[in-house]
Amino acid sequence: MSTEPRAALGALRTALVAVLSATLLCLLPAGTAHAEPAPGQRIADALRRSPVYVDPAYERALPPARQRALVRQIEKTGIPIRVVIVPLVKGDDWNGESAKLVDVVRDRLGESRQKEAVYVTLSDTGSQGQYLDGHEFPRDKHEAMWAASTVGHIEKLREKGLDDRISRAVEIIESGDGLKQYERATADLKDSYGKDKGGDGASGDDEGTSPAFLLVLVLGPLLLLAAGLTLFLVRRRRGRSAVRTPFAAPRTVFATARRTSESDLRRRAQEEVVALGEEVGAHEQHEQGDTALLQLALDAYAAAGTVLDSARGIPDLAGVLALVHEGREALRALDEGQDASQGGSRSGSQAGSQGGGRKGKRKRGGARLPVCFFDPLHGRATGWTRWRPLGHRESLRIAACEACAGALRARRAPEALTDTHEGRTVPYFEVPPARSLWSATGYGSLGDEPLAARVARGEFTRAAAEGEE
Repeated sequence: MSTEPRAALGALRTALVAVLSATLLCLLPAGTAHAEPAPGQRIADALRRSPVYVDPAYERALPPARQRALVRQIEKTGIPIRVVIVPLVKGDDWNGESAKLVDVVRDRLGESRQKEAVYVTLSDTGSQGQYLDGHEFPRDKHEAMWAASTVGHIEKLREKGLDDRISRAVEIIESGDGLKQYERATADLKDSYGKDKGGDGASGDDEGTSPAFLLVLVLGPLLLLAAGLTLFLVRRRRGRSAVRTPFAAPRTVFATARRTSESDLRRRAQEEVVALGEEVGAHEQHEQGDTALLQLALDAYAAAGTVLDSARGIPDLAGVLALVHEGREALRALDEGQDASQGGSRSGSQAGSQGGGRKGKRKRGGARLPVCFFDPLHGRATGWTRWRPLGHRESLRIAACEACAGALRARRAPEALTDTHEGRTVPYFEVPPARSLWSATGYGSLGDEPLAARVARGEFTRAAAEGEE
């Protein structure tokens, strides 16, 4: 073979190798492009380098120079504070809930529940940027929840940027008196609502000099008897105040109206109903397990659609979300029952779906905790607690989110969703039950029936008709 054909063949081989190599190089990155870390892992990796993580969507509100200033401020406190600023949207990796965001990040960081850490995030219950959430492990050491909540109620910060709000939250966390500052910041919301209502004289206010004390001063010889009487009266008053929470206008009575527009909530409710319908449909295609739970989910889907079609305001739209939650909890219990049966414990899973496990965790044929009694927009409750409304002798067992339960423990008025009754804005549960299904049921906390069953019986429609009279 001559030199010229041999050279041409060599050139052809070289070209083919180059083409194949280029093709492989193009394919390999395409195959690994999907291996990007999940959002939670990406945030955790960033927090290992800096205690402040800001999503690109918020970089204009928190530019790099301001982030560095926050890092220096945090380092000076000596407290393991982490600031995580990301958008919170229903349906995202943490379902729009700041608590879930923090749980995911802590899991990716490998932090135990005992490891001290404080997280500051955007609030998942209001206008993101104006309101912040604080999460602390272990709880209450630095009063981070109260510190973050305080920021949204400081008047001079209303026109300030997100960086100033976060900086102030860090300052309050460092001071360790978040509850005290929160009470001071929300003092203007304590109108006559809670103080004048009820009129039973036993609201827990101990102002003035007690008759027993005057008796001690005037009648010296009866000092011991009067002291005993005083001790009895004080203990009695304390016993009453321990289970009462005066409902001065809660901090989100007005904040909820500012933060949540009805149109936005209606759009969210529509999306949630559609999503629940798809989830129920997927379960119907694989009809297994507890059919009662599947039927409860179907009923909740139908009831949510009924309420949505006739919803006249935020309380009704909140009811739609409570019904969607009821349906999803039934599907979750159904899935857990199927998982248990596949693991060889069918009878145990049935018992679990019908109320097994820790007392109070499950209720009404498999549905777990309902949404928060005080404001269903807070999402799923975290536990059951006792609450005694002002002017009532009996206490109620209600489900509350962590923030509302914390307010009760601190003898503070929890956040409450409001409604209109006789021209006044009141907590929704003060509307007569005959005129509000939500007042009658506490969005799932009160009564033994699912919300869906009551809607199916026409109670929502009848209550709405009563309210129009």
